[in-house]
Amino acid sequence: MNINRIIWIVLDSVGIGEARDAAKFGDEGADTLGHTAEANGGLDIPNMVKLGIGNIDGAHNLESCDNPIGCFGKLAEVSAGKDTTIGHWEMAGIYSPDPFPVYPDGFPDCIIDEFIKKTGIPGILCNKPASGTQIIAELGDEHVATGKPIVYTSGDSVFQIACHEDVVPVETLYEYCKIARKILMGAHAVARVIARPFVGQYPNFERTDRRHDFSLVPPKQTVLDDLKDAGKDVIGVGKIYDIFAGKGITETTANHGNKKNMEKVFELQKKDFNGLCYINLVDFDMIYGHRRDILGYTTALNEFDKDLEIFLANMRGD
Repeated sequence: MNINRIIWIVLDSVGIGEARDAAKFGDEGADTLGHTAEANGGLDIPNMVKLGIGNIDGAHNLESCDNPIGCFGKLAEVSAGKDTTIGHWEMAGIYSPDPFPVYPDGFPDCIIDEFIKKTGIPGILCNKPASGTQIIAELGDEHVATGKPIVYTSGDSVFQIACHEDVVPVETLYEYCKIARKILMGAHAVARVIARPFVGQYPNFERTDRRHDFSLVPPKQTVLDDLKDAGKDVIGVGKIYDIFAGKGITETTANHGNKKNMEKVFELQKKDFNGLCYINLVDFDMIYGHRRDILGYTTALNEFDKDLEIFLANMRGD
């Protein structure tokens, strides 16, 4: 039977050993699957095991399978840098020889001053690398009192703007991000400008799923563009639209977390489409990875495996 459609699921940040350039990023010894398998009661992922995940060379603490039903292996990124955008662009066919700029000491005055001037805001808070949840807990009350957005970065090439939804409406926050995106070009062309809306009161501030990424437009044609140009469907679920700045996408569903994103995939499996459905499950990285939440990460992998069983049962011959 002809293959008419491909469903491509990325478990964001789920790795199986350190990359060759791990030392550049302080990632020596990284082994997400191996470490979650030995912690908190271990992994319960029988469907990934059936596909052959434990048969990959160098897999640690994972059960292998005598007759795996899938193809399996591990790949190393060849592009420079370590971030969502470069990784997904490479998967879609773009090699990036130069990393995006990062700001371990915060953004220079020329960027911040122009951002304040063009948005008309009273100023900003933070301007340093930070954990999103921690910096919102630390500065959320001051933001509410002053109206100054919380601007921060991370080890990745990102300019993040956090605002309480009752202080700065989400659409206004998006406008701030669009302004920042236009400023952050050339030598300061960060991979993503990210809107980080939150709600609640101290100490229970909570980020919402109305996050939105404003990415650079891919500089070259990707496989998504090729498929779209050939008249195929290119359906993005989760962060895919944001990562590619909409380029090559014919239909999109925004990120609403792993569970709801997989429910959308189940829905799409039952529809007729001809082309590619590309899914990013960001909770692994955004909620558990950045917070070093081993128990949460392990639980999320186990939950995905249950969804994988449903997904495999829904697969058609084409």
